[in-house]
Amino acid sequence: MENLLRVGVIASTHGLKGEVNVFPTTDDPTRFKSLKKVIIDLNKEQIELEIEGVKFFKKFTILKFKGYDHIDDIGHFLKKDLLVTRENAVKLEKGEYFICDLLGLKVITDEDVELGTLTDIFQTGANDVYVVTNKDKKEILLPSIPQCILDKDLEKGIIKVHILKGLLDL
Repeated sequence: MENLLRVGVIASTHGLKGEVNVFPTTDDPTRFKSLKKVIIDLNKEQIELEIEGVKFFKKFTILKFKGYDHIDDIGHFLKKDLLVTRENAVKLEKGEYFICDLLGLKVITDEDVELGTLTDIFQTGANDVYVVTNKDKKEILLPSIPQCILDKDLEKGIIKVHILKGLLDL
């Protein structure tokens, strides 16, 4: 499991006073209001930043970091990931998982047939869709619904699924 989780990506500067537009990669962008610190990944190093101010505009969260008071101070932050430690991540309910913890798990059917590895999860309006890549590099799309996704066991590294009738006929 990864210790750091991405909550956003710095998209651009915002004004001249050191603010940045952040594209949130978290389900709840308002969580930035309660965050005190984030970590920015500058590729060669990671720096902890203290959040001084939070605003919202359209799809962006506007952040101001303590000690960065001019546009020239934050130019090298552009297109960089903002991370939080697991301790500062949102608390998950029972049966909820971070996507990064599920990726790479082996997917097997309720008949013990190995389908492949979970390689991606994308969100639709109705439910998430699990992308399973088999040994032939073909993708199988599975809806994340209780009738299909039966169990997720992170300790064993397995997701157990039920293949609904017609699902593999596509």
